[in-house]
Order: sequence, then C-alpha cells, then structure tokens
Amino acid sequence: MISTDKILLEFRVTEKAANLSANHNTYTFEVASGVNRKEIARAVEAAFKVKVSNVNVLNQKPKAKADRSRRGLVNFTGGRRKAMVTLAEGDKIDMA
Repeated sequence: MISTDKILLEFRVTEKAANLSANHNTYTFEVASGVNRKEIARAVEAAFKVKVSNVNVLNQKPKAKADRSRRGLVNFTGGRRKAMVTLAEGDKIDMA
C-alpha cells in the first residue's frame, strides 16, 4: 500500500474548489497517477480524520504548446490527476 503523503500531492486552491468546499462539502486534491478511488478515500480519511462519502477522479490531459523561441517545436504541459472528495455530513477539513 502506498503511503498517504505519496497519494495526496497537493490541495487545489481555486475559486471553483473554494465554492465546492463551502457549499457542497467537497474538497479538491491533486493526486498521484495510478491510484484508485478507494486508495484516495483511505488516504484522506487517514490524513484528516474524516469520513469520505464519495470520490470523483478527473484526468487532465497534457496540452501541446508551441515553443515561441524555436520555430516548429512543440512541447507538452504536464497532465494532472485530480480527485474531488465529498465528505460525510458533519465532517469538515480545516485548511487554515
């Protein structure tokens, strides 16, 4: 089993993530590639001592970007794997 700190890479702080956490008790994390929903749920429960009710996983594909200094060369931005974790009623993660 992979350790918790290798599964949860970072907490996503965006306007959409802030609205989801305030209104729907859903928190967004960037997670390691190759982990499944059950491993993500166990990692969040172990790290924050909360009960997870649902996990949605999104794979953000890498984008092709033209290199402006070298003509004809295309580079790719890194792809990401994000998890949107909904907590049980009454549980909350304090990120302060």
